[in-house]
Amino acid sequence: MTRLPRSFAPGSFAQTLNRTAPFGAEVTELHPGLGGSNTMNRLVVISNRVPLPSDGPRAGGLAVALDGLMEKRGGMWFGWSGQISPNACEQHVQIQRHGMVDYATVDLTPEEHERYYNGFSNGVLWPLLHSMPDLIQYDRTDAQIYRDVNARLAAHVQKLIRPDDLIWVHDYHLLPLPAALRSAGVSNPIGFFLHIPFAAPDVMEAAPDMADLVAGMLEADLIGFQTEGDMVNFAATAVLLAAAVRQPGNVLQVGARRVLLGVFPVEIDAHEFAAQAEANARKLPVVRLRQSLPGQTLILGLDRLDPTKGLLQRISGLRRLMETAPEWKRRLTLLQVAAISRKDVGCYRALRSALDRESGNLNADFGEPDWLPLRMISHGVDRATAAGFMRTSRVGLVTPLRDGMNLVAKEYVAAQDAADPGVLILSRFAGAAQQLDAALLVNPNDPDAMAEAMVQAMTMKLAERQERHEALWNAIENRTPLAWGRLFLAALLRGAVRGSGRLELVETDAQQALAGTG
Repeated sequence: MTRLPRSFAPGSFAQTLNRTAPFGAEVTELHPGLGGSNTMNRLVVISNRVPLPSDGPRAGGLAVALDGLMEKRGGMWFGWSGQISPNACEQHVQIQRHGMVDYATVDLTPEEHERYYNGFSNGVLWPLLHSMPDLIQYDRTDAQIYRDVNARLAAHVQKLIRPDDLIWVHDYHLLPLPAALRSAGVSNPIGFFLHIPFAAPDVMEAAPDMADLVAGMLEADLIGFQTEGDMVNFAATAVLLAAAVRQPGNVLQVGARRVLLGVFPVEIDAHEFAAQAEANARKLPVVRLRQSLPGQTLILGLDRLDPTKGLLQRISGLRRLMETAPEWKRRLTLLQVAAISRKDVGCYRALRSALDRESGNLNADFGEPDWLPLRMISHGVDRATAAGFMRTSRVGLVTPLRDGMNLVAKEYVAAQDAADPGVLILSRFAGAAQQLDAALLVNPNDPDAMAEAMVQAMTMKLAERQERHEALWNAIENRTPLAWGRLFLAALLRGAVRGSGRLELVETDAQQALAGTG
């Protein structure tokens, strides 16, 4: 039997499913209370941005996580088109079909994009949920338009929902959407999954509107999180701000209803990524990188330019290494890819300026005419090239100050040559640390610890590198995004019986859901 991920909460529905069937078993979604049909219920995914087939290769974590499930199972994916239009509020939903999936999209107005997306989603919720309340830029109008956009999305998608649909809402942009869907008359099972962390109750209280937003989430039947800590924080916040009552088995009582909580760490297809890394390690961009680093150890960081990623702390760690271990001068290079994102948000612009300043100071203080300790680039690289970079690097630095999961950490493990693997240095505050505890775990706020971990990684003997890599590989090799999605849907299907006042947490039902005999 596939072993249980350590981050699944004891007593959670996810754990019940894992006890009774293989993690990747096929799910035939039947719901006897939804019209009595013996056919698979349609899946309706709702996210802020819809990854349209015309957009090209998938890059974001949400798209990577859900693509396989949607391609195999079919359904509808609804959300923002990525387009901004002055008359968006008067437009109809645009639908395009690709394979078995209907991609249904709406545009945003310029004001909605600025206030719903930049202002409230990324100026308030993103830093707040990452436990950085000092970065919040709260504006009451932003908060109102955030709620208005969620209501508009609910009104549009309500017209497209069928009686037998299963609805799966994703991420912090859409916290009020379960409540907005209920207000629009939707009675279907609703699952909500938060891809980023959930902060402790005292942090959540720092911003206005949180009580209403938590209450909105509680209109879902199942709420999923990346880690047990996130789930515990949400439950405590729901009790504090939304009058929820904790019940045994990760259940919240909300009036006459009960809401199930669960822990579902997002996964990658490790075998697919390993093959991609091996193939791309021989291609020109990776060959050129290796040729530019004769006799040097490559340390690699791959991140979005974001305050949560610990980029300034990473530079501080490298500076401390140069100060305390000068023998490494000219023997290492840190390549940091920090792809610019959300450049319209003030704290992101400030971070870019700080990174430019600190990286310049580091190279000025320790660099030579023919060598620099840090190479910093502010544009992204495609996923295939990134996989090749990972495979050729000796050290992978994944050191966020806070992260929901961080799939780059899992990708780094998958990319390695098992015969001569690199070493993963991983922040204790990344959700992935619960599964990848064979990495070198560090506190990114401690520059001395960062420097020591880099030296330890660069000097680690082959036998220890292989042992650590084997343990890390074993933690990810049998888990896939497809199985993750099926597990969540099985929990939603069997765990949420809306309006009955009960949640069916019965092992035989869970087994039937995964085995396809329900």
